[in-house]
Amino acid sequence: MTTAIPGAFHPSTRLYRFTILIFISLLVVGSYFAYDSIGALATTLIKELHIDRATIGKLYAAYSVAAIAIVFFGGMLYDKLGPRRASLLFSCLVFLGAVIVAAAKTKWMLFTGRLIFGAGSESLIVVQSAIIARWFKGKEMAMAFGIALAISRLGTLFAFNTEELIADHFHSFRTALWAAALLCLFSVVCNLVFIVMDRHGEQELALPKAGAGDKIVLSDIKKFTSSYWFVVLLCVTFYSAIFPFTDLAADMFHDKWGLPSVSAVTGGFLTKVFYNFTHMFTTAPGITSIVIAASMVFAPFAGGLVDRIGRRASLMVLGSLLLIPAHLLLGITHWNPIPMMVVLGAAFVLVPAAMWPSVPLVVEESRVGTAFGLMTAIQNLGLGLFPLLNGWLRDKTGTYTSTQVMFAGLGLVGLVFAFLLLRADRRHGGVLEAGSSSQG
Repeated sequence: MTTAIPGAFHPSTRLYRFTILIFISLLVVGSYFAYDSIGALATTLIKELHIDRATIGKLYAAYSVAAIAIVFFGGMLYDKLGPRRASLLFSCLVFLGAVIVAAAKTKWMLFTGRLIFGAGSESLIVVQSAIIARWFKGKEMAMAFGIALAISRLGTLFAFNTEELIADHFHSFRTALWAAALLCLFSVVCNLVFIVMDRHGEQELALPKAGAGDKIVLSDIKKFTSSYWFVVLLCVTFYSAIFPFTDLAADMFHDKWGLPSVSAVTGGFLTKVFYNFTHMFTTAPGITSIVIAASMVFAPFAGGLVDRIGRRASLMVLGSLLLIPAHLLLGITHWNPIPMMVVLGAAFVLVPAAMWPSVPLVVEESRVGTAFGLMTAIQNLGLGLFPLLNGWLRDKTGTYTSTQVMFAGLGLVGLVFAFLLLRADRRHGGVLEAGSSSQG
């Protein structure tokens, strides 16, 4: 009796697994771009729409409000539709929300678009995480999450380095917002490719039916250990010190350091795009994107490192510590901001690479969906509150000093939670600190 040898592109091969990972990652490139298009265009939107910085914060908060609601009440959609059809639904919601934002004539249309966009975008990220876990569990999961993060955040990198350029070149901020909507449509197309590949892989490998994603089951919550809760608390403080900061960072670099929104160069549009990317350290949005660029380049390597050496809690301590001096120096000095942004980028590499793969290690397998869902919901509480505080403090004080002290304070609180996590992990057997060889 002979055994059939799978082809080079059979679903059981590493090539197929990493190819589908590319399309899984591209599912959210459009939403990442559209999410940060508001922050990238903040200076222009404030001027053209006659809005204050607090309104920019409210547009980010609207996203988070929708994200919290969908995490709590969207579980039945996952159960009914399954991740493939649900991902297509949420991709279409992302596209619809981006279209409404681009076409908005009133402030309320802007908020409506961001609400719809937030409901689709956060749910799409949830589905993405569930699919990655299904394809890479027991293999290269932390590396896969790192690669997905790197590809996904191409959207953010391009948003900060092209949106103001598009608005300037075409003399319309709406053209820039329509570019965001178009990229969301591209992600819908990538979603269709992923669906075909995932269905084929499921049939060939007899994979178990994908779970409902990060669905919250309230009865599971009381079973979580202190290690899980410290990861959650670190998650909300850490991300609240990163994303609400980048929401208005381009405006801060423009206002405080006098950096231009786009590089002054003549030529065609693609020439300007290339010049802005190669000279990103000379523009306000470009310097903002340093944090994202660092995570894109180094996240896959950090994920592979975590897979090998473990030390997850220790890496979270180190990453949290880096936030404090970086934010303080940005707030109280006029030193060149690039070194501080590099430090923030290093933190943004270390903590997520260690944090997200830690969740399945500190909760029972049957409760992983609830664990991720609850963590995402609580994270978005912070991502809804701190953009509001960021914009409000800037409008009230006229400077960014108080906001940077606030973000440094979040880093300090996160550092406390990271140390508590390290201590709790030691009590629970050191599973987070163990590397692949220790885990057998």
